[in-house]
Amino acid sequence: MTNEKVIVAGFGGQGVMLLGQILAYAANEEGLHTMWIPSYGPETRGGTANCSVMISENPIHSPIVSECDTLIVFNEPSLKKFEHTVKQGGTIIANSGLISDYPYRKDVSSYPIDVSKTALDLGNLKVINIVALGAYLKLSGRFDKQKIETVFEKLFTGDKAKLIDVNKQALDAGMQAV
Repeated sequence: MTNEKVIVAGFGGQGVMLLGQILAYAANEEGLHTMWIPSYGPETRGGTANCSVMISENPIHSPIVSECDTLIVFNEPSLKKFEHTVKQGGTIIANSGLISDYPYRKDVSSYPIDVSKTALDLGNLKVINIVALGAYLKLSGRFDKQKIETVFEKLFTGDKAKLIDVNKQALDAGMQAV
């Protein structure tokens, strides 16, 4: 791996930004160069949200991601907006619970995973992002599970520490869903 570019997209409130931040933090923990660029729609919740994450062994000279290796997408409008950005041979991880517009491009690997149902089965719809993160880890081999769990422990402190266990369960469920 020299460079990796990931776009995460969905509605506001689906954990898009947190997923991107977790990837960036995990890369930093491994001494890699990272850049995380958030982009919000004009609405607060329910509006569009996306972020770009760049991970590299070398310094990153531009924050622009016009082509990504992986697209993690939570809804159909986001799929339609970003599907074209996935490079040939890249990967799309899509929330099949909210996306019914199949098939995807034929020149990429597509993984429709019902992250919404998986999160509901765990009793917390707010962990759809972590379910998708688990799928990404399994497919990319980018980080080991323990690295991400270490990031959880650094991010979820104080009152949020109670979220660590359900996020670990969501990570496992996403890895198993692939």
